[in-house]
Amino acid sequence: MSARQAPATVYLIDASPYVFRAHFSLPASLVGPDGARVGAVYGFAAFLLKLLADERPSHLAVAFDRDLTGSFFRNQLFPAYKAQRDEPPAELVAQLADCQAMAAALGAATFIHDQYEADDLIATLCRQLTAAGHSAVVVTADKDLAQLVGERVALLDFGKGLRFGPAEVLSTFGVRPDQIVDLLALAGDPVDNIPGVAGIGRKTAALLLAAYGTLDDLYARLDELRGSRLRGAKTLYVKLHEARESAFLSRRLANLAADAPVRADLAQLAWRGADLPAARALFARLGFKQLGERLPPAAAPS
Repeated sequence: MSARQAPATVYLIDASPYVFRAHFSLPASLVGPDGARVGAVYGFAAFLLKLLADERPSHLAVAFDRDLTGSFFRNQLFPAYKAQRDEPPAELVAQLADCQAMAAALGAATFIHDQYEADDLIATLCRQLTAAGHSAVVVTADKDLAQLVGERVALLDFGKGLRFGPAEVLSTFGVRPDQIVDLLALAGDPVDNIPGVAGIGRKTAALLLAAYGTLDDLYARLDELRGSRLRGAKTLYVKLHEARESAFLSRRLANLAADAPVRADLAQLAWRGADLPAARALFARLGFKQLGERLPPAAAPS
């Protein structure tokens, strides 16, 4: 990215929550001309079209997960990472390529990698963009990405119309964005099978971080905890002492990688409108007659 480029705001979309939500919320009777289910693609396309209409982004990217039930490097650290998840339905997996094609046809840069999750790709793009003076809006229903929120990064839960800056993260989770990873290290995350410290939930984890600041400082001052005024301090001490290894492993699992092999190229990320021939051909093949009427016009020149 050139230092001469004017500051831009880039929308970075975490695709999986919206693809999964569409598949499981829309009826199985929603099929294409060949009789195969198309609800995931339809719902994902409707979401993208609404976001384009409502937010009118000048720059846009969509990150996809290659592996829906694991993570290459996280499973090397902890084989049970996401191991509790059922395999996604075959009829959903069959639609993923069309979801990626849909994002590209609607004008979004798309990112996917064999060894990194979509969250890691977004974290890497955020780091590069903010280092160059740009801003990002992370569009996701996964609040764990709140760890990316900062002066130049906001989180948007588009379905609920909620936008999080640092103040909203603090009021919602009881910790600052830079403490989210430590919150997950203590409380764990059952969605991803991150163990955390047994018997410590998010509320208690937030209280501990409010008192001690970071996971490192908490463990460095763990002996102080027994004599503190925190409720159940002696019991908390035992739990934390016994689960030290689990807590630090959980932090490594929850911490998003910001060094994935992707590059934030503003020219690539610029939204110039949908590729109308590609979008219309894809809509026709999948039987999306009404969605074709919602195709957005090309973006105005920046």
